[in-house]
Amino acid sequence: MTPGPPPPRRNERPARRALSAEGAVRNGRGGRGRPAAVLWDMDGTLVDSERLWDVSLAELAVSLGGQLSPSTRTAMVGTDMATTLRMMFDEVGREATPAAVAAAWDELTERTARLFATDIPWLPGAAAALADVCTAGLPAALVTSTTRDLTELALDTIGRQFFDATVCGDEVRHTKPHPEPYLRAAALLGVDAADCVAVEDSPNGATSAEAAGCTVVVVASEVSVPDGPRRIAVPSLVGVGSAELATAYHRGRSVVHDPVEQRLLGSP
Repeated sequence: MTPGPPPPRRNERPARRALSAEGAVRNGRGGRGRPAAVLWDMDGTLVDSERLWDVSLAELAVSLGGQLSPSTRTAMVGTDMATTLRMMFDEVGREATPAAVAAAWDELTERTARLFATDIPWLPGAAAALADVCTAGLPAALVTSTTRDLTELALDTIGRQFFDATVCGDEVRHTKPHPEPYLRAAALLGVDAADCVAVEDSPNGATSAEAAGCTVVVVASEVSVPDGPRRIAVPSLVGVGSAELATAYHRGRSVVHDPVEQRLLGSP
């Protein structure tokens, strides 16, 4: 497995990069500059686990007697396991009886777990971004639609030391795009979701975080995410750390007149 970065010490000062923080980093919990916490999505944001899901979902479709189309696979991104399986059964033309769904759930979990246990590749800049946020002393939570058992396997690669709380898809009543996962994460950290920055890559995830009141940093992926009044687009997490997330938070709180103004961090 790809090793996670070494756990940083909380009292270290994070290295600053050329991308300007515009003076946004300040002491305190929330406010106009520094966010109260950073809430991270996992699949497709921190690690390239979507590629592993591609394999396990395609294999499940064949096992069920069909094939998974690219359009349906794209629509599954950012959904929870139950929604994914409903879409799968529709795709292959099988009746989604409770017994059939339960068997498919177990099969998909087992296939994906084997892949997760082998290797989960980091996405560019993600490991450094996590380390910088931790070094800066910002509280952080992992907010994922993936089930707890698979998330624990992923955390063997990512590193549990970077998160003060984790919220998984099978631990909430309503999953993304409902705001509950992000509201729960903020509550576990003892902060207001409106004072947090969420980092997402999917339409469902961005909708969930924005509905909870978060400023959302949207990392580019193969799935297009619409603009929103508190969504800040970045091409990747390369060069993004605590200062840049503070800038995003400041801009998300400040954008009133033009919802697509300054979509990229560091844009003039």
